[in-house]
Amino acid sequence: MIEIGEASESGSRTPSSTCRLVRSSSFSEEESFHRQASFGGSGSRNTSPLSRMGSRNTSPSRIKTKPRGLDEETLATFCKSVHPEIQMEDNIWANLPEDLLTEILARIPPFTIFKLRSICKRWNSILQDNSFLKFHSQARSHGPCLLTYWKNSQTPQCSVFSLPLKQWFRIPFTFLPPWAFWLVGSSGGLVCFSGLDGLTFKTLVCNPLLQTWRTLPSLHYNQQRQLIMVADRKEKSFKVIATSDIYGDRSLPTEVYESKTDKWSLHQTMPAVNLCSSKMAFCDSRLYMETLSPLGLMMYRLDTGQWEHIPAKFPRSLLDGYLVAGTQKRLFLVGRIGLYSTLQSMRIWELDQTKFVWSEVSRMPPRYFRALLRLSAERFECFAQDNLICFTSWNQGKGLLYDVDKKVWSWIAGCALQSYNSQVCFYEPRFDSVIY
Repeated sequence: MIEIGEASESGSRTPSSTCRLVRSSSFSEEESFHRQASFGGSGSRNTSPLSRMGSRNTSPSRIKTKPRGLDEETLATFCKSVHPEIQMEDNIWANLPEDLLTEILARIPPFTIFKLRSICKRWNSILQDNSFLKFHSQARSHGPCLLTYWKNSQTPQCSVFSLPLKQWFRIPFTFLPPWAFWLVGSSGGLVCFSGLDGLTFKTLVCNPLLQTWRTLPSLHYNQQRQLIMVADRKEKSFKVIATSDIYGDRSLPTEVYESKTDKWSLHQTMPAVNLCSSKMAFCDSRLYMETLSPLGLMMYRLDTGQWEHIPAKFPRSLLDGYLVAGTQKRLFLVGRIGLYSTLQSMRIWELDQTKFVWSEVSRMPPRYFRALLRLSAERFECFAQDNLICFTSWNQGKGLLYDVDKKVWSWIAGCALQSYNSQVCFYEPRFDSVIY
């Protein structure tokens, strides 16, 4: 059980060092899912204290804890090979040097750490030490996760699916203020929300793992805006971009929030265009939006604060499309094409940055397309991270993942995606992502 500290006057929770850990009931056995939920991985039965979640025996003691804040929900375990249990010598783990043990723990997936903190007082104290955060910030990323946010009876709910662990985890979200807010996105371990507190438009940034949050200063114009957040882990800072919008009879200028100065700055107003949608993609320090008139893309340079138009014509018969950002300056366009439901298909294009043309890179197999979107009028969401593109269907409650590099399609299944009002984004859980 994990009990988070009370909110401070500044509007944030106390750091994780104040969390009180109590031994609770044991975890349940891993549950198998439908074959469509498989990511093609295999489980492991390694039972050392550093093994994956779901292990049965550990040293120095058996893990029988279930933190209240992170409830194991589901796990896809197909083609799981059974390995003999390995008994670790207690005296080996008991005599490890402190710095070596700290570095080992820093490489463990963040969600597993909540179980390890309950093993003994020594491990609990190490995980609260500054040296642990230092090693944790230098370790390789645990891997992408999917964060799903929704409201159940007006109570905020949040679940995270770990792609490497193939598990769902429940994160309590009652620490946030009771506003009518919605998910903006996530970057660098931080999650951004925007919403209305009465008639006031507000923006909020939080770290779900640490249960810390803060409200950003008010925009220069109290108006609902389209936002996108970008975090820089090396600089330990983040920025939030509020794009141009129409308020009354005039256009609002672009505003950029910088965490280091804790201020919004005014920039150029986007030229008058007819936008295809309000969806945006941030790639290579540039913000992209689709436009119908003039046809192409509007690009905002974060370094100069200027907008410019890119005459990149869309593929023929495109019905709806999403711009998503990949790695290494890759910008993708995902959308349906076709006139009738029986002739529709989902395709992925990549922008040629020199010729400003879209080149097709992949097509969704028909069996996936029919299962994801049974009706031609059904809406879908699409977002990406590290060349992984995720599709979610509003009505079917399904999630589909595509790996651009490996060219592999796979289903995601879980109760969190079955909520019709779910909001989903990629998320990287980190303990070293601070808001201030």
